[in-house]
Amino acid sequence: MRFFFSAVPFFDANMQVHAYRMMTGDGDKLLGSAEDHRMLGGELLAASLEFIKDIGTEPFAGDNDFFVNVSKYQLLMGMPLSMQIPTDKLVCVIHKDTLLDNAAYAKIAILKRKGYRLAIDGYPRKMSMDTSVKVFDYVLLSCNDENFTSELREIRPYIFKTRLIITDVPDMERFKKYSGARGVLLSGDFYSQPITKGVVDISPLKINALNLLGHINDEAFDLGEAATTIERDPALSISLLRFINAMNPDRSRKIDSIRNAVAILGQKEVKKWASVAISIGMGDDRPSEVTRLSLIRAKFAENLAPAFEMGIKSGALFITGLFSMLDVILQMPLDKAINEVAATGEIRDALLEKRGLLSEVMKLIFAYERADWHNASLIMVKNGVDIEELSSAFLDSLIWYRNLLDAIEDESNTGEEEKSGEVEESSNS
Repeated sequence: MRFFFSAVPFFDANMQVHAYRMMTGDGDKLLGSAEDHRMLGGELLAASLEFIKDIGTEPFAGDNDFFVNVSKYQLLMGMPLSMQIPTDKLVCVIHKDTLLDNAAYAKIAILKRKGYRLAIDGYPRKMSMDTSVKVFDYVLLSCNDENFTSELREIRPYIFKTRLIITDVPDMERFKKYSGARGVLLSGDFYSQPITKGVVDISPLKINALNLLGHINDEAFDLGEAATTIERDPALSISLLRFINAMNPDRSRKIDSIRNAVAILGQKEVKKWASVAISIGMGDDRPSEVTRLSLIRAKFAENLAPAFEMGIKSGALFITGLFSMLDVILQMPLDKAINEVAATGEIRDALLEKRGLLSEVMKLIFAYERADWHNASLIMVKNGVDIEELSSAFLDSLIWYRNLLDAIEDESNTGEEEKSGEVEESSNS
């Protein structure tokens, strides 16, 4: 994989994710090693579509729709139809300028007849809106477009016939302003903006969880103290026991207490379990994408440790990525949030001061997830990071997150079945 790729979420007015959009960049071109014929070949071969054909959309988007750019040249070659990519989750994004080419437009019509859903990127001025809404299921407008306000006004009468997506929304103020339109979806940095002021009351259960995070962030933390903290929180206790049972399916080890479970796991596994379980729990009242992003950042950072020759720091990188959205999760400034979890000095330096070895990895991750391929490539060159290492590390973090979700859903289903069984047994008795 010699190209950059990221998945950008599309939110509805209730901050629920409905779809993701694949953003890509030619790694060889950005790193200055591509030749002209290779760049043209990349345009024609459609690495992103080949990638989706091989692994599907699920690692990127789960059960949601996945928007993928399809260029004029790819259309003329019959893609994605010729690649036999299923139509159920894929939405083909066509740039507005492609409509200028009659041959390409004819291919668009074929995709429509074959059941592909289509999105036009930019206001389709070369085609009447009456015609556009018959062809395109979505219209994407960018807040950064100088004509955005007038285009938004012109398209409003048609939003009953096509779905509007507003991209590059920079903050919550603009999100609230534009999210009132019927069925609109929005993307941008608004959901992950740093909290700069205000401190909310933290629930007792969150305080208990934060105390546990404070314990485990000490490299030589005491397992007995951790067990005492876990025992005070029924949700954490249940999560820990399910976690250890999943590692011990034949129940060969008898777990008779939280202290016994903690002792069996040891410091390293307790630290990893607690970091993930607590982050998920603390993010329950925030948009699910916040938790998703912090967990993917954590695994992505850990995966990049070898590329930065920081294998010994992989655990610290995982925690740094995990805590990178702690201000959004706790709704308080990051310095106060970091104090709540008693993070170590190097993690504080990376997140608050933007300095130190861990910070360099996080800078690359932040550029990557924003599809800022230029800055990402500069950081890679500076640190000798290979694009294949980077792409593989990101893909692995997506797959890891999906597997984590599956495990959580299995735990939840098991819990419901156990409750149902207890109720049935009680009624029979």
